[in-house]
Order: sequence, then structure tokens, then C-alpha cells
Amino acid sequence: MGVTACQDIAGGLNTVAVAITTDQKGTDALERKGVDVQWLSCTSTYGEGGGTPNSSKSPSVRSIATVDCEGRTKDGRDITLTGKVTEELGGACVRGDLTGKVGGKTVLRAKVLGNCADAPPSSRPPGNGPQPTVTVTTTVTVYPPTCDCRPGK
Repeated sequence: MGVTACQDIAGGLNTVAVAITTDQKGTDALERKGVDVQWLSCTSTYGEGGGTPNSSKSPSVRSIATVDCEGRTKDGRDITLTGKVTEELGGACVRGDLTGKVGGKTVLRAKVLGNCADAPPSSRPPGNGPQPTVTVTTTVTVYPPTCDCRPGK
């Protein structure tokens, strides 16, 4: 797996976690739709627009990660899975607005990928206090899962 950043962002979002969870849960959802996924690689970005996030119930521009996934089916068709993620819960699920296409045809529209009920309680993001403004871009290709996020690595 290639990772360009390991950073928590406002609202508890983490671009690495968003990309990995979208990759895994998106692959599962596409396969349930009958898509024979050979590979899927996701990129998650955060930080368009400037300003600081708010802590209201509706997500602001500052608490949304953009996800772009590309892949291929075993029979050679292109796969895309794109959208906005407002919440990622401990690898169990992502919430947002996501669209999956195979060969240019929409095969999946989802507000949730995965099962959020399986999320550990500690994965809930903190709801109050000032949050930093950051711009982070993460590219993840999932092979054997490893991430060495120590400083200088």
C-alpha cells in the first residue's frame, strides 16, 4: 500500500482511513452487485475552500473528504467509485454520497458503505473544540495492509 499522508483532520476524518475503508467497503458493495473486482485503488483529499470546520450537525465544506477510486474488473472494464465522505467509523463504514460505475454505467449509489453498527465506540469523532485547518492528499493502493506513520518514515 502506498500512503502519502497519515493525518487526522477535522471532525475525526483521516484521509488514509477514508481511502482504505472506501476501498474495502466499496469493493464489497460492488461485488454484492455482481461486479467481479480485480483491483480498486482509492485517493482521498481534504481541504478545499479554506476556513475552519464547524461542529454543527450538518457537515460543512471543511468536514468533507473527497474520494476518487479507480479500478478494473476481471474482464477488463474500468471501475470508478467517487463521491464525498462525511464520516468514517473505525474501518467499519463510510457515510456520504458515493457513486460506483463500471464501464461508464452507474451500478451503485450509496449513502453508506459498510456496516456502521460494527464500528468500535472509540471511532466516534470528537464533537467540540476548535479544529485545525489542513489540506491533505492521500493515495492508497491496497495490497497487504501496512502503514508506518512514524515521523520521518
